[in-house]
Amino acid sequence: MNDFTFYNPTHFVFGRNAELQIGEKAIEMGYSRILLVYGQGSVLRSGLLERVKESLISSNIAFFELGGIVPNPQDGPVYEGVRMVRENALDCVLGVGGASALDTAKAIAVGALYDGDFWDFYAGKQKVSRALPIISIPTIAAAGSESSSSSVITKTSIPLKRGINAELIRPMLALMNPTLTFTVPAIQKAYGVADMMAHIFERYFTNTKDVLLTDEMCEGVLRAIIKAGPKALFSPGDYASHADIMWAGALAHNNTLSTGREQDWSCHAMGHGISARFDAPHGAVLAVLFPFWMQCQLEHDLERFRRFAVQVMQVQEGPDAKTVAENGIQRLRTFFDSLGLPHNLKTFGVQESDIDQLVNDVGYRPDGKIGFFRPLASEDVRAIYRLALG
Repeated sequence: MNDFTFYNPTHFVFGRNAELQIGEKAIEMGYSRILLVYGQGSVLRSGLLERVKESLISSNIAFFELGGIVPNPQDGPVYEGVRMVRENALDCVLGVGGASALDTAKAIAVGALYDGDFWDFYAGKQKVSRALPIISIPTIAAAGSESSSSSVITKTSIPLKRGINAELIRPMLALMNPTLTFTVPAIQKAYGVADMMAHIFERYFTNTKDVLLTDEMCEGVLRAIIKAGPKALFSPGDYASHADIMWAGALAHNNTLSTGREQDWSCHAMGHGISARFDAPHGAVLAVLFPFWMQCQLEHDLERFRRFAVQVMQVQEGPDAKTVAENGIQRLRTFFDSLGLPHNLKTFGVQESDIDQLVNDVGYRPDGKIGFFRPLASEDVRAIYRLALG
């Protein structure tokens, strides 16, 4: 196990009607002027937005609204939010909705206290040293943005999708009500399941030795997702499965499962360009890419893939470790298929002629590689994209 520092300041309030505590909790935390950032879907249809505003009003909290945030969040609303915070001397950013609303809230929280262009942080030109406090009310179980240290934004003029990681953008408070996810369309729930599983994969496939504890934790959460995910998709009113999936999404991406481990993140790096150029759902892209990434990485650590097959995908042990490992990858594909997830990039409109541009879009390190499990150069990325075309 590697040395590590773990810090997660998020105060979780989990359960039915958790969102009704927003006004009371904000006052307790000393916030009185809030920017309310939200999406354009269930947050409006479910009446959640009105309940949040009523709670803020009853606590005499001033708030300003920035709505209509779209999936694969874009830079335009971030610039508008930064302007609103500065002009109205706001002291907190509240994200209500899916990951796009929460990621936008985080970008605003960083940009509002910076004299330059917020994109400098996402382009890797600046490190985050200050941010406004953030509160999250998620409406979908997926990216884990409600307590993570990450945010992704698309620069539409390029277009490029880039992310930041900084402890200062972890929300100080997360109000999590599983019933808010009941009415999420089944396919969106499926994207969420793939997204949170991918977050665990990026941590699970590691070169770090002697990490039995977090191996077991990763495997346990993955097994729970595989069990609860289909129930949540096909039983929209089942509280237990929705609660399990919602909490699993938070655990998958708040670094609880990655302490002491080297992480990879190559599949996410490959997926961002597809989302940016083809407006493809993030979780769907990861569901396509990960089995092909696994196939290409199999020989790097056959024992780890064998363990994944047995401990997570419930493949029966056998004398041939490679066959066991390959069966595990196939079972993962079959599981994704059972949720209605796509299994090739053509689903999003990607063609062979797009591959070179997508390869160039990837954010490589100065050494020309991405990932750390078995670092991938551009020719490796190209090979995985081509396999994923189907």
